[in-house]
Amino acid sequence: MYNHYNEFFELEQQKIKLYLYESRIPNSDPVYTLKKVMEKLEFDKLLDRYSHLGRKGYNPIMIYALILYANMRGVRAVDKIVALCKRDICFIWLAQGQTPSRDVFYDFMNKKATVSIVEDLHYQFIKLLKDKGYITLKTLFLDGTKLEANANRYTFVWRGTLNSNLLKLLDKINLSYDNYNKFISSTGYMVKYNLPEEEMFIVEGSDKVREKIQKNNERKRNNKKKIANNGLIKIDNMCPLKLLSMHKNLLTICTEENIVLSKGRGQRKPQIQKIYESLEECGERLLKYKEAFEIMGTDRNSYSKTDLDATFMRMKEDHMMNGQLKPAYNVQFAVENYFIIHTHVSNDRTDYNTLIPVVEKHKLHFPKLLEEFVADSGYCSEKNLSYLSENEIQAYIKLQEHEKKKEKKYYQDISKHYNMEIAAYDNENDRVDVYKCHEGRLLRRTGNEKQIRDGFERTFDVYTCDSCDTCTSKDRCLYKYDSTKDATKNKVMKVNHKWDALKRESEQNVLSEIGIYYRQVRSIQTEGSFGDMKHNHHIRQFNHRGEEKVRLEMLFYAFGRNLMKYHRFEEKELKSFEKKAS
Repeated sequence: MYNHYNEFFELEQQKIKLYLYESRIPNSDPVYTLKKVMEKLEFDKLLDRYSHLGRKGYNPIMIYALILYANMRGVRAVDKIVALCKRDICFIWLAQGQTPSRDVFYDFMNKKATVSIVEDLHYQFIKLLKDKGYITLKTLFLDGTKLEANANRYTFVWRGTLNSNLLKLLDKINLSYDNYNKFISSTGYMVKYNLPEEEMFIVEGSDKVREKIQKNNERKRNNKKKIANNGLIKIDNMCPLKLLSMHKNLLTICTEENIVLSKGRGQRKPQIQKIYESLEECGERLLKYKEAFEIMGTDRNSYSKTDLDATFMRMKEDHMMNGQLKPAYNVQFAVENYFIIHTHVSNDRTDYNTLIPVVEKHKLHFPKLLEEFVADSGYCSEKNLSYLSENEIQAYIKLQEHEKKKEKKYYQDISKHYNMEIAAYDNENDRVDVYKCHEGRLLRRTGNEKQIRDGFERTFDVYTCDSCDTCTSKDRCLYKYDSTKDATKNKVMKVNHKWDALKRESEQNVLSEIGIYYRQVRSIQTEGSFGDMKHNHHIRQFNHRGEEKVRLEMLFYAFGRNLMKYHRFEEKELKSFEKKAS
């Protein structure tokens, strides 16, 4: 096998290679830092992707180095990298005078360099940074942004539209079933060919979606805003094979009975042909909708036809000024001391479900090191805080009501349990048994309620007031109170005490002295990394399509950016963040 490692780093060379252009590269250029770092990395996994047979190609370590150096310089386009290998003295030195074509780079990125390989090299460098004392890996600062996908903005597929069209199709299929059964029964073909009476398959979830469609039709007549029609319809039972068997039965009848199917315009079609064509059309459309639902999955409500992994999201860059949704990816950076420790790319529109994958990645590569986790209110959920607590990680996550708690009206809302007096506490079970409301009436614990979402179970204690009759504060206490409908209604309140305890702990951490310092660090370093990416490097859209290639593209950028930060630290151009004077 070719010794690509020795060749690129010029090890065990018997002759001295003298490049005249090397003397013109400044000693402080980051290209030297890049090569020194790469000498300490293990490229075995990457080199295993190449065969020792056939002609010798370009050195894969060199190609990887060129891509990283381009990302250090803010260049991502392959054509620009190819041009720089011919004209830029640093690229020429790194490529050892060779001029790889664009096909070489595309072959490397699309076939040779997988996400697992590039991640392995990335984490080797992160461990090197830890050994040098630039990072500790004990504290992570997480933030995210949305980057537009390389997809057509108008090739959208919406779950609500699919649901509406699917229900219309199911009605048409039901009618085709009836016509089919009537036809074979009335003509005697059921007995003659021993054909069973077919029954329409049941589709779970269609009733709720149908109710929403009826409500939306009514709201449209009253000029009201539509409600979301994104209910999940279980498509497992929608099997086109049954339609295909009915289709085949009709074809057998036509053959045995010598029934000629008419073709072309102006020809009257027999009844059997009408049913036959209706079943054929319904089967094709059903397959089309089933494929669309499978692409979309259960965790999102849209996708783009030109990038199936991209989800339509609301972006800050709104070129049409109308709140247009664009196909995009949710990009997460976990940062420490200006270095991007982890990258995570998903098609989830919110940040709630991105925290746990980042921590799991940290546990995999750096076990038992993480002690503190800092994030903004977009990551504050019971699932996330419970997960951090179970893994003995201190959470510095700002609450969603952080700003509201600064206002007086937050503490004047008499409908909330946190503004009520605790009348009785059960020390044995560590829970509140009775609350006393603003009017002095008692709300007793009457049971609990469990909710399961995304595999996570939440438990709520239910508190009910015995009687709210003659209460003068009903309009302020009951949710959406209507004096005509809710005159006899009593107050019912659900409280999640575990969630409240987790929030109190996180809030105490955030408001502590170290918590205030961490918030400064997060806003400068983590949010600053996205500002650097978008405004300085002009990365506002991905170049590649598909989640796998997008993740690879973001890994290249993160490695390049980390190398540039490392170079600046080594050259004493950058210092670790220091606490602001209060």
